[in-house]
Amino acid sequence: MSGHSHFATIKRQKAINDAAKGNVFSKMARAIMIAAKNGADPDMNFKLRFEIDKARAVSMPRENIDRAIAKATTDAASLEEIMYEGFGPAGISVMVNVASDNKNRTAQEMKNIFDKNGGNLAGPGAVSFNFENKGFLLVKKTDDPEGEMLSLIEGGVEDVAETEDGIEVYTAPEKLGEVHKDLAAKGFEIIQVELQMKPKNLQVITDPADASKVIKFLDALDELEDVQKVFSNVEIPDEAMNHV
Repeated sequence: MSGHSHFATIKRQKAINDAAKGNVFSKMARAIMIAAKNGADPDMNFKLRFEIDKARAVSMPRENIDRAIAKATTDAASLEEIMYEGFGPAGISVMVNVASDNKNRTAQEMKNIFDKNGGNLAGPGAVSFNFENKGFLLVKKTDDPEGEMLSLIEGGVEDVAETEDGIEVYTAPEKLGEVHKDLAAKGFEIIQVELQMKPKNLQVITDPADASKVIKFLDALDELEDVQKVFSNVEIPDEAMNHV
């Protein structure tokens, strides 16, 4: 939606700064380790291919990627994927995907962040009903974004949306690999590919003070080393973002 920023868009805009912090490589390594549990050949393991491509996009060294793949049968065995649900400032809904080798430590860290930022952790199902699993691709915009979106829709994707960063494309998660291959073959330049939890209903935050609290909270979650992805139903109009 023009004039608004979904949390995913906000995250993409700060991705370069995040990469400079260093912990992004650690997060990427964990994601690669987990994906490589199902096979170390990226040509046969599409999830691993996704994670390798994401790591390369933030200039993760090749030796780091290879090391993470090699650890898939050792260190990765102790990693557990967990999805936390809860509410943040202004009542926003969040789902946090983590990869932890110490569930008790991670649970305490999560609780601390929620508590310190005026939110609260919730039980399974408390907010997940408002999210659905989707395959996601970010496609580079051409000089004719409307024609591009029409071509994408005719190509069989479920939904498209134009953003400042490009054209967001959504598809069924089980079709993501097929759609990615098909769009690449048709000449679309694909910037990002991943599985997401897409909110069914968005919560618009118009108050700059609330927007600032929300961004601070989401950033705090994302900066935890165990956290792989943060999904939220927040949407912030530009006029509110400009005062954050």
